Amino acid sequence: MPKSLSDIDPSKGLYRFGFRLPIYLYRMHLGGLLGNRFLMLTTIGRKSGKPHKTIIEVVSYDKQTREYTIASGWGVKSDWYRNLRNNPDVLVNVGRREYRATAEQLSTSDAEMMLLKYAHNHPLAFRELARLMSGSSAKNTEETCHLLAQDIPIITLHPVLTGDSKP
Repeated sequence: MPKSLSDIDPSKGLYRFGFRLPIYLYRMHLGGLLGNRFLMLTTIGRKSGKPHKTIIEVVSYDKQTREYTIASGWGVKSDWYRNLRNNPDVLVNVGRREYRATAEQLSTSDAEMMLLKYAHNHPLAFRELARLMSGSSAKNTEETCHLLAQDIPIITLHPVLTGDSKP
């Protein structure tokens, strides 16, 4: 079992299969099985200009604004994160819904607040995230959120409303 995220190579073996499986579910129109806890994000490659899809766990969803907030668990080195920093216009698929959005990175203090909210709503998932990111168990939630917010970019996806889109 890996001690931290840096020990995981998502391009190899069972990790690759595990990370790619949700994409296949979306391709088979079965993304709804993942509920609102995960979404498929399509970014435009910063070098290739081609669309790239990835599945990301949802940190928060605001029903009123219909905004999803996500985290880059591999930090600023994640390809999807670097792609959206280059071009913040993305495509979001959640369940059977698909819509265009604009990605905006939260400030460190807002990221910390969002992580605290996530820790409160999903304590088991938060403990696992903290363990993977830091290599040890989270002892103090507030302190852990403060430390994680320094290294994990937190991004909010703002729906782009057009005449034919309904997020």
